[in-house]
Amino acid sequence: MADDKQDELHSIVADDSASAVDLADFFNRLPLERAVAAARSLSGTRVQGRLWELVASNPPVVTSDLVPIDHPAMQAVVFHGKNSLPLFTEFEKICCRPSSQADSSLNELWGYNRSPTMKVVGPGYYVTHDTPDSDLGACAFDYNRLPLRAAEGWPDIKPNGRGVSRFVYNRMIDYMRRVADDVFIGLATRDEKSMSSWFVLVREL
Repeated sequence: MADDKQDELHSIVADDSASAVDLADFFNRLPLERAVAAARSLSGTRVQGRLWELVASNPPVVTSDLVPIDHPAMQAVVFHGKNSLPLFTEFEKICCRPSSQADSSLNELWGYNRSPTMKVVGPGYYVTHDTPDSDLGACAFDYNRLPLRAAEGWPDIKPNGRGVSRFVYNRMIDYMRRVADDVFIGLATRDEKSMSSWFVLVREL
């Protein structure tokens, strides 16, 4: 991706007069590869925290906004991610719709985190569901709940409260906001308290 496009995005995020519409227009013009590169140029808590605030006026995201209801069951959707941590900042969230409505009474997704550190910290399995009563967002990646089964080719499901995983994923819930058609930003919380840690996701659907 050309440096001028990265500079354009950073200028939008830094501009006090910028709006959520400006961000959506920027990302919606880009093909997937360039959108991922742009999102992954957003480093650190100051920049991603600003992005989170910029899109606060957007309509609340629900689970079906992440993966449409008519998407085939157990077929993976990849979200290319960039977090605001100092190290190991690039990752992917892999999601799918459950195998049948009988698996859950909620509109849910099942998924895990794929990253260079996965062999050490674990896959970080979660269930994504709507959170209409939360002030932080209308849907969330919930690490307190585990999928009933893994999709074909996924790693074994492991509890998030064991081993090294407990220092990374245990008791976490990530709340979501929309940036553009296929771009989202999340806020990580632990025990319902903000961790001042964000991540940007670009969906490949």
